[in-house]
Amino acid sequence: MSSPLDHTATAAPEQPSVVHDVEASPALLETAAGTLRMLAEPTRLHLLLQLAEGPKTVTELVAATKAPRTAVSQHLAKLRLSELVDTRKNGQSVIYSLHDGHLLRLIRETINHADHRLTGEPSHA
Repeated sequence: MSSPLDHTATAAPEQPSVVHDVEASPALLETAAGTLRMLAEPTRLHLLLQLAEGPKTVTELVAATKAPRTAVSQHLAKLRLSELVDTRKNGQSVIYSLHDGHLLRLIRETINHADHRLTGEPSHA
């Protein structure tokens, strides 16, 4: 019987892997750098942090970030084109959400890393 820490155990098909081995090809590195470039703008990062809490409308994102509606819309368009956020219609509203769990974890880790740097809290092993 495998223990929860046994990395050789296979995950059930309905539970996708969180971490998997990949080869650092030029295409992979460029795609990863593109994701990080999208995260490197404070308003976009704030929008993604808000979406990490759950799906939201443009109106909710404007209120949460206190950014001008036009700026929020432009940043959301870039995030959508970069395939970092998804949209769905709900009546006349467009609901935005994060594309996947990898992005959710990346945003949370980025914010936690910044918090440690600002507060001086010791880093984790």
